[in-house]
Amino acid sequence: MDLLALADFNLVARHGGFGRAARATGRPKATLSRRVTELEATLELRLFERGARVLKLTEEGRALFERTGALLTELDETAAAIASGAERPRGPLRISAPMLFSQTAMGRLAAGFALKYPEVRLEITMEDRTVDMVEEGYDLVIRVNPDPDISLVGRIFLRDRLLVVANPGLARPDLATPDHAAVPAVGRGSGDRSAIWNVVGPGGKSRIAVDQVLRLPSLLMVRDAVRAGIGAGRLPLSLVSHDLAAGTLVQWGDVDGPDVALWALYPSRRLLSARVSAFLDYLQDAFPKGTADELAAYIGA
Repeated sequence: MDLLALADFNLVARHGGFGRAARATGRPKATLSRRVTELEATLELRLFERGARVLKLTEEGRALFERTGALLTELDETAAAIASGAERPRGPLRISAPMLFSQTAMGRLAAGFALKYPEVRLEITMEDRTVDMVEEGYDLVIRVNPDPDISLVGRIFLRDRLLVVANPGLARPDLATPDHAAVPAVGRGSGDRSAIWNVVGPGGKSRIAVDQVLRLPSLLMVRDAVRAGIGAGRLPLSLVSHDLAAGTLVQWGDVDGPDVALWALYPSRRLLSARVSAFLDYLQDAFPKGTADELAAYIGA
């Protein structure tokens, strides 16, 4: 197999078209098209569906891209490392991180990492959705309690837990009374305004009936609204620990459910590049204990 043709195929697949790949690299569009056509002839496979305005990978093309793209990247990185005489992290590093962690900690983390490794070109995107790492070109993703995925491996680097908190002026329900009046609450996202929150407190497990008088798109906004006293909220300890210590918020109990675990994930079929390994080590150094209190201190600093 012609490695140059395979590299050109990966270039076109990564950029989503011959024209985009040509503009991004300065390579002639006709050369890229010819190389891909030659590769298809060699493999006796059609790798792209060519429409009038859209170029789309076939099933075989997607499989080839997923299995060879990472290997070609590793070859390039290895050659660069050998040429430089050292295995210094260099090149692009694209990371997807959840909204709250990005808003509270990722800016400082990214800046510190960039100062330590100036030859790495770091790019962070902020989103809570599940991304396709191969299709969208991510080297690493950070996710909260991700679903199992056999194509990804990684590690937990932080743990947090959810609390039910409120402004001290908000009347606290009598949790011993199962039919207590619904408590005003602030929720995140969309959904039914009436809900039941399962809480664990000093007296054991209980249920709080809530009327979500306000729904907001981010947990930072939820915290600010809860501080203002409009209703109770379910928020991570790391985000409200300073308020609890200052008395501006009070805790009604822990949310009855699994702890919040932040994972750093990368594709299992890919050799761990120097830049990904460096970022994982940087996370470990930033949060050696991986606790909610440690994250709260980092945010507060």
